[in-house]
Amino acid sequence: MTKVTFKGEAVKMAGMLPVRGAKAPEFSLTNAALEDVGLKNFAGKRKILNIVPSLDTTVCAISARKFDAEVAKLKDVALLTISADLPFASKRFCDAEKLSHVVPLSTFRSPSFGKDYGVRIAAGPLAGLMARSVLVLDASDKVIHAEQVPEITQEPDYAAALKALA
Repeated sequence: MTKVTFKGEAVKMAGMLPVRGAKAPEFSLTNAALEDVGLKNFAGKRKILNIVPSLDTTVCAISARKFDAEVAKLKDVALLTISADLPFASKRFCDAEKLSHVVPLSTFRSPSFGKDYGVRIAAGPLAGLMARSVLVLDASDKVIHAEQVPEITQEPDYAAALKALA
């Protein structure tokens, strides 16, 4: 289990991040059209799960932009940016930033997602939000890359995530 901090202070996490080689747990998250979707909606595609605390923060916005630009160069890759943000706010952000490859998904109806994926912050000022993490799944939803960023205010390792898709 990765030790996670926020501005240097330890953060208590709920659950365990899926490990490389594991089958990713199914989920039900809410998209911008207020529809509940899961991994099955992206069947046959490789997936980047860009899990962030909130798109309304600088580092989360940067990661959405960087992954959007990189996924534009790839085929059959779904970029799922997952946060506790309301679907309206995520859609507004993606529209304003002209992010055409990001599929914003919200955990607001799915409190189990954070625990199932080991990304829910369990205590402290960010309790209930998701800790910055990146999972890359193959077309059969097997984890081929897993990173729980140790310091929430830092960006993920984009190169490592994208290399997993090569």
